[in-house]
Amino acid sequence: MENLGFHKSKLYSLILAGVALISLLLPWISVSAGGFGGASKNGFGGWGLLVLLGIGAVAAACFMGNKALGFDDMGRKLVLGGFGAIAGGAAIYLIRIFTMGGGKYGGIVKVSPGLGLFLGLAAGAIGLLLQLGIIKVPKSIDDKVK
Repeated sequence: MENLGFHKSKLYSLILAGVALISLLLPWISVSAGGFGGASKNGFGGWGLLVLLGIGAVAAACFMGNKALGFDDMGRKLVLGGFGAIAGGAAIYLIRIFTMGGGKYGGIVKVSPGLGLFLGLAAGAIGLLLQLGIIKVPKSIDDKVK
């Protein structure tokens, strides 16, 4: 990781922001109407836009200042806000799906969350836990050998 010029915390934050960006492309909601077919929608709409803003905040914080050093105070606050927006946007979207109910129109129309929603929620939550210090950044193999 030293060859990339990024500090470990910035690199892990960028990786998690990339995972959240990929999650926006995957289905966030699936609607099936029995034998009449179904549809799915990705995260680029509604509360998914809050996730996109959070990804932008995390990316901006990672490229601010010296990339070889960890986050300064302002960068850390920006990253925490970004990951909070990622996790919050995905959580609100999930709550809205569950409050729609499992079956409309006599149980014919079923609404369920998709893989991308859970992936985005996990990326935001893991990013928050990493930045708060609850989850420690793993040491590299080279550090363990010395």
